[in-house]
Amino acid sequence: MPPLTTAPPVSPTGTVTELLHGVEVTDPYRWLEEQDSPHTRVWIDKQTQYARAYLDSLPGRDSIRERIRQFLAVETYDSFLKVEDRYFFRKRLPDDEQSSICMREGIAGKDVLLVDPAERRTGKYTAVKPLRASTDGSLLLYEIKEGGERTGTFAVFDLEARRTLPDVLPRGYLRGFAFAPNGKGFYYVHEPFDSAHPFRRAACFHALGSDFTQDQEIFCAGEGQKLRLSLTADSAHLAFIVYRFEQKTLTSVYLQPLKPKGPAECIVSDADYSLGPVLAHGKVLAITDRDAPNLRIVRLPLGQTSTRRWIELVPETERQICQWMVAGDRILVSYVRQAETVVCAYDLEGNKTGEWPVRTGRTLRFLAASPESDEFILESESFTEPPATLLCSARTNKFQLWTKRSCPFNPQNYSQQEVSYPSKDGTPIPMFLLGRRDVLAGGCHPAIMTAYGGFGVSTTPQFSVFVAFLVEHGCLFALPGIRGGGEFGGRWRDAAKRHNRQVAYDDFLAAAEWLVETGRTKPEKLGIFGGSNSGLLVGAALTQRPELFRAVVCIAPMLDMLRYHLFDNAHVWRDEFGTAEDPDDFAALLRYSPYHHVRDATPYPATMIVSGDADQNCNPLHARKMTARLQAANRSDRPIFLDYRPFRGHSPVLPLSERIEALTDRMAFLADQLGLAV
Repeated sequence: MPPLTTAPPVSPTGTVTELLHGVEVTDPYRWLEEQDSPHTRVWIDKQTQYARAYLDSLPGRDSIRERIRQFLAVETYDSFLKVEDRYFFRKRLPDDEQSSICMREGIAGKDVLLVDPAERRTGKYTAVKPLRASTDGSLLLYEIKEGGERTGTFAVFDLEARRTLPDVLPRGYLRGFAFAPNGKGFYYVHEPFDSAHPFRRAACFHALGSDFTQDQEIFCAGEGQKLRLSLTADSAHLAFIVYRFEQKTLTSVYLQPLKPKGPAECIVSDADYSLGPVLAHGKVLAITDRDAPNLRIVRLPLGQTSTRRWIELVPETERQICQWMVAGDRILVSYVRQAETVVCAYDLEGNKTGEWPVRTGRTLRFLAASPESDEFILESESFTEPPATLLCSARTNKFQLWTKRSCPFNPQNYSQQEVSYPSKDGTPIPMFLLGRRDVLAGGCHPAIMTAYGGFGVSTTPQFSVFVAFLVEHGCLFALPGIRGGGEFGGRWRDAAKRHNRQVAYDDFLAAAEWLVETGRTKPEKLGIFGGSNSGLLVGAALTQRPELFRAVVCIAPMLDMLRYHLFDNAHVWRDEFGTAEDPDDFAALLRYSPYHHVRDATPYPATMIVSGDADQNCNPLHARKMTARLQAANRSDRPIFLDYRPFRGHSPVLPLSERIEALTDRMAFLADQLGLAV
């Protein structure tokens, strides 16, 4: 490890002390919440200089960069839509900074370029993505982002004229969109970034070619920061979905006929369970956890708000529903239990028409389908094989390969194991181990570990350039299926939800202890990484057990859990985490909030915290404050630094060159700390 020639920049304190529910809470770096203040910008510049002085001095950067370039500079396809015989998608050629939007007429047709972000001449951070197509495939809605922002602008492309129309929704959040059946306009729910009424939740109709000031408001849910409105549609109806974020998220559904036009009628009112409706063939289908922790699919009757007459189409099983969609007259459902995926097909009356298992060790993901066609598009990948895109028939279950991402990574050189270990309370937790065959054969090796543990998300085998680089350089990769995820259904998820969040962290720490106790690694060789909710996870791990890890990469995290809900739209996660406004939630959050558990004069592991100005999900204030707090408290000789970029955010749309540099930094850091030969 190169010696650190300078100490980290000194971060001035401006301690704020508050009394929350009778408990005194101090915050020494509250001033770093002000992203655009001159003091914060100077601080960021100094932190960047400090980080670059360390990262640029690391050996092997050129060889690491070249290897990362080989992984990333390949042709890719994603973001598929299908309407009639037209396929819309993003395509990036190997050396392009960003993907372009293309179209193909028929599976054997040529790829036709529609929207090239480079032609906008706004720089390499501009990204585009197809979102919706009209029912005849003549109009395409697409999104334009600048860097990793969650917000975007939204434009309509005319396929016949081969041009973008002037009807552009300005920068903001698009919560719902549907083209009118006649193709002469669209329905939308849009929250502009700069609005005179930022909390008014309304749906409007826009006639193509008209001024947006003439748009007709067709539904209003009210006004409030803790209110959200979305919409979906088919050829016969519009459905408005209203969410109210109270102690629990409450959902109401309103249905409005298009012909003849009539008022919106409430068919579900203030449901305190999850409910995700879809319109298809004149019916309202919905996925719900009402009386079904592992989820079920029902048909909602029209014209009344009682749940007594719900018609169950796909019952709950011991496996949790992972994804579902309607393809033609079939309902396709994927189930996941631990690492095994099964796909089933049902007709619209709920009769099971087919089932096919997915090869163990693979993750299958539905990409696109529509009620107008029984053909759908899915993606398949594993730890050692990058994504392959397949065209499938919901009636025949026949598959046709569209494309398979090329990758200079030979899966024959690696193997995986599925093991189980006991958590703190004795619960057996499943875990994947991946590595070179000689690494899995035994011995003590450098190891890298991550997990998720939230929102019912299952951790399944997926290809990661981050992981691929490390395992080919001798790391053991460990992926525990900790509680809070969906590996074993709704009860597994709820076991680490809200007040029980520490259970997920106990499961994760127990995985690290097991790797050490079984001789597979040791703390001096163990690194952990994670982003978003997983960034919170590794933040909790490093503050609760700093002696257990050598290196931490914490990406786009939330770390001040007493104030997370006050910024952007993070209050929508109240049901998952709780908020400090509630005394019981406050007590649970304070027990693990990473920012509040940094201890002075403690030797912390080497820590790389990654964030940027454009993150509108996990506000970068978390990364800034945590960096300052850790640097001030640390008594080890290991680096703690902030990797911060203006355009970095929560959306994975950064240009190729920046992604290569970002991964080069992370791999150089971990290689340095874990002692990998690069």
